[in-house]
Amino acid sequence: MSQPIDSNLPWYKQLNGYHWFVLIVASAAWFFDCLDQRLFSLARVPALADLMNLPPTDKDLQAFGKIVTACFLVGWGIGGLIFGSLGDKYGRAKMLTLTILIYSAFTGLSYFSHNKIDFTIARFLTGVGVGGVFGLAVALIAETVPSGARAQSLGLLQILSTIGNISAGFAKMGIDALEANKTIAAGTGWRWMFLIGALPAVMIIFTRGYLKEPESWQRLKDTDQLPKGSIFAPYASLLGNARWRKNLIVGAIIASTGVIGLWAIGEYAVDLQKVVFKQFYEKSGVPADQIAGKVNNAITWAYLWNMLGAAAGMTFFTNVAKMGRRLAFFIGFSAALIATFLVYKNMSDPIAARWMMFLMGAAQLSVFAGFAIYLPELFPSKLRSTGTSFCYNLGRFAAAGGSFFSASLTSGVFGKFAAQDPALPLRYAAMTMCAIFLMGIIVLPFAPETKGKPLPED
Repeated sequence: MSQPIDSNLPWYKQLNGYHWFVLIVASAAWFFDCLDQRLFSLARVPALADLMNLPPTDKDLQAFGKIVTACFLVGWGIGGLIFGSLGDKYGRAKMLTLTILIYSAFTGLSYFSHNKIDFTIARFLTGVGVGGVFGLAVALIAETVPSGARAQSLGLLQILSTIGNISAGFAKMGIDALEANKTIAAGTGWRWMFLIGALPAVMIIFTRGYLKEPESWQRLKDTDQLPKGSIFAPYASLLGNARWRKNLIVGAIIASTGVIGLWAIGEYAVDLQKVVFKQFYEKSGVPADQIAGKVNNAITWAYLWNMLGAAAGMTFFTNVAKMGRRLAFFIGFSAALIATFLVYKNMSDPIAARWMMFLMGAAQLSVFAGFAIYLPELFPSKLRSTGTSFCYNLGRFAAAGGSFFSASLTSGVFGKFAAQDPALPLRYAAMTMCAIFLMGIIVLPFAPETKGKPLPED
C-alpha cells in the first residue's frame, strides 16, 4: 500500500517518481492521440483534393470532408465504448497499450490511400484506436496520483495535449516547405503528415513492462469484484444503479456539448479560412500563383494561435475548477457560445483570424480540461473507465450527427447564399450550430459538485 501524503503540499510535491512516470506516459499517449487528430484536421482537405481531383474550395469536396470527419468520429465513439469497458475488465494499462498500437498503425496506413473510400476506412479504424485513449488515460491518472494532486494532474494532461496539436501545425509547416522546395512531390505532403502519425507506436516500448495497474483496480481484481460477462456488463452495472445512471446521463450531456462544439463547429474554421483568405489575397492584388501558398501559411498561423488559446483556456479552467466544477463549466460554455458565434460572423482576414482563433480556442477547448478532471470523479473504480469513456465518446456520435447536420445546413439550407459569397453558407451554418452550447449550460444545475470530494468507490 502507498504511504499517506500531506495534501497541504503543493500538488507537484505530492507526486513521487512513479506518479510522474504514470502522468508522463498517460499524457504522452494523449499527446500523440491529439497529434493524430490534428494531423487529420490539417491534412483532410489536401488529401481529398488529391484523391477526388477537385479544388479545395469545391462544395462537393467540403461536403465529403464532413462525411470523412463523421466516419472518423463514429470510429472514435465505437472505440471509446469498447475500450472503456475493456479497461475496467482487463486493466487500464493493458488496453492503453493496445489503443496506441491501433491508432498508430492505421494513421500510417492512411499514407497509402488511393481513393476517398479507402481513405475514409483508414480514418474510421484510426478513430477506433483514438477513441479508447482518453478514458483509459484519465482513469489511470485519477486512480494513481494522490487526491490532492488529481485535478491539477488531469488538467495538465489536457493542457499538454495542446503541444501535440501545435506539433501537428509545425509538422504541416515543415512539410509545406518541403513540398514548396520540391523535396517531396507536389500534392503528396498530406501523405507524409499521416506517416508522421505512425510514430506513437514507439510508446509501446515504454508502456509494456513498466506501467502498472492502479492499486484500487488491482484490489478489485484480487478480490474478484470486477465486472463479469461480456463487454456490456459494465454498462448494465452503470445503468442499473440510480446514482451512476444519473451521473452517466449528466456527464454525457456535458461532454457531448463540448465535443459537438469542437468537431461539428470549430473543426470547420479551416474550411472558412480557405475561402475568406483566398478572397482577401485576391482583393489585395497578390499574384495568382502565390495565393495558395499564402493561404496555407495563414491557416497554419491561425491554427497555432488557436492552440495557444486552448492552452490558456484549459489552464484557466483548471484553476477555476478549484472553486467549483459547475462554475468552471458555466463560464466555459458561455464563453464558447459567444466567441464561436462572433468569430464565424466576423473572420475575414489572416491577421484578425489569429486573435479570433486564439479566443475561440480558449473558449471552446477550456471545457476539455473539465472533462479530464470531472468525468472520472463521477464513477467508482470498477466502472470508472467505462463511465468516463462513455460520457466522452458518446459526444463523438453526436458530433458525427452534428457534422452531417452542419453539412446539410451548408449545402442545403444556406447553400443558396454561395452565389452571393462562397463564405456565407459556412458562416451561417456554424452560427446556427452554436446553439448547442446552451445544452451544456442547461444541464449544469443537475450535475453533482465533486470539488474537494474523494473518488467514489461504491
